[in-house]
Amino acid sequence: MSPDGKSLLNIIVLGFGFMLMFTAFQTCGNVEQTVIKSYNSSEFHGSGYTSMAIIYGVFSASNLIAPSVVAVIGPQLSMFFSGLLYSGYIAMFIHPFTWSFYTASVLVGVAAAVLWTAQGNVLAINSKDSTIGRNSGIFWALLQFSLFFGNIYIYFAWHGKVHIADKDRQTVFITLTVISLIGSFLFFLIQRPEPEAPPSDASESLLPPENSEGSSTSVPVSVPHFALMCMLTEKALQLSITKEMLLLSLSIGYTGLELTFYSGVYGTSIGAMTQFGQDAKGLIGLSGIFIGIGEILGGGVFGMMNKCNRFGRNPVVLLGLFTHFLAFFLIFLNIANNAPCAPEEGTDLQGFIMPSVEVALFCSFLLGLGDSCFNTQLLSIIGFMYREDSAPAFAVFKFVQSITAAVAFFYSNFLLLHWQLLIMVFVGFVGTIAFFAAEWIVVARHRDSDYDSI
Repeated sequence: MSPDGKSLLNIIVLGFGFMLMFTAFQTCGNVEQTVIKSYNSSEFHGSGYTSMAIIYGVFSASNLIAPSVVAVIGPQLSMFFSGLLYSGYIAMFIHPFTWSFYTASVLVGVAAAVLWTAQGNVLAINSKDSTIGRNSGIFWALLQFSLFFGNIYIYFAWHGKVHIADKDRQTVFITLTVISLIGSFLFFLIQRPEPEAPPSDASESLLPPENSEGSSTSVPVSVPHFALMCMLTEKALQLSITKEMLLLSLSIGYTGLELTFYSGVYGTSIGAMTQFGQDAKGLIGLSGIFIGIGEILGGGVFGMMNKCNRFGRNPVVLLGLFTHFLAFFLIFLNIANNAPCAPEEGTDLQGFIMPSVEVALFCSFLLGLGDSCFNTQLLSIIGFMYREDSAPAFAVFKFVQSITAAVAFFYSNFLLLHWQLLIMVFVGFVGTIAFFAAEWIVVARHRDSDYDSI
C-alpha cells in the first residue's frame, strides 16, 4: 500500500474507533440526566449536569499533561486505555452509586484529555498540507455517525415510555459498554505512518518510525521521559499565548458552550416538554439522530469534499453561525424557559408558540450542522498551522473547549433556557469575528505557500 493510502486507512480506522466509542458515550451523555431523574434509590443522589461539569473541568486541567502522556506511551496505547475508562463510566450506570458516579467522572476527564490529544496527533502526522482538510472531514463525519446510531437505539428502546425502569436502563447501558470496548480495541489497527523525513526534534512526532531491530519506541531514547514531558507542557503553554491561538480560543470556547447545549441540555429540555405527549422521552433519541444528520452532512460537505476551499474557511464558519442563530431563535419560541431544570414529570409551560415536534427536530438538525461547520474548520486551521507541534496545539484546543463546556454544564443546573441562549449568541458572534481575524493572519503569513490546495 502506498504511504498516502496507508495514511488514509489510518484516518478511517481512527474515525471508526471514535464512532463506536462515542456511539456509547454521547448517547450516555444525551440521556443520563433523564435516566437519573427516573432512578429511584436512597443510595444515589447525583446530577448528570454536575457529572459533565466535573468531566470537562478535569478534562481542561488534564490537557496540560496530556501531550506528555501521549509522548511517553504513544497514541495507540493512550487511546486504548482512555477508551477503557470511558467504558467504565458507561458501565457505572448499570447500577449507579453516588461515589462511583463522580469518581468515574473524574477519571473520564483525565482520559478525555489524553484521548483527544492522541487523536489530534494521529490526524496531523497522517496528513499533509494538501490532505488535512479532507482528513479532518472524514474523521468528523465518521465520528458524528455516533449520534445517529446510538440515538436510533434509544428512540426504539424508549419509544412511548414515560418512566425509564431499571431493566430498561440496564439493557441500554450494558449494550453501550460493549460497543465502547469494541471501539477501544480498534485503535490497535492503526499502522505507523511512513515519515517524509527523519524528525529533527523530539516533539516532532509522537509516532516515531520503527528502529533498525524491527521494534518501536514511544519516545527518542536520547530524551528522558520527564524532560520530554516538561518540554511538551512548556510548548503547549507557549502556543496558548500566541496571537493566532488566542484568537482561535474565542471560537473554540464557543464550541464548548454549544457542545454542552446540544449534547445534554437540549435533549433534556425536549424530554421535559409534556406538550409533546407520552413519547417525549423517545424524542430525546430522535433529536440526537437529527443532530447527527446535521453533523455528518456538514463534515462531508465542508470537510471531505472541500467545496469551499477556494474561498477559505471563513464562509463555512459564517454559515455555522447563521444556522446556530436560526436554531436558537426557533428554540426560544418553541421550548419552555424552565425546561432544562424541570423535574421528572416535566413542565406544562410552553414557549411563545404552540410547541412543535417538527420545529424541535429541525432545530436539532441546525445545531448539528452549525457545530460541524465550526469544528471542521477549527481542526483544519489548527492542523495546518501547527502540524509540527500537533499534540500541544490540540491539547490547547481541547483545554479551552472543555473548560467552557464545564462552565456551561455547571450553570445548566440552575440557569433558565433563555439566559443560556443569550450567552451562546454573544459568545458565538465574538468567536466568529475572532476566527475571521485568525484566518486572515494565516492567509497573509502563507500567501506564498501552496495555501489554496489545503
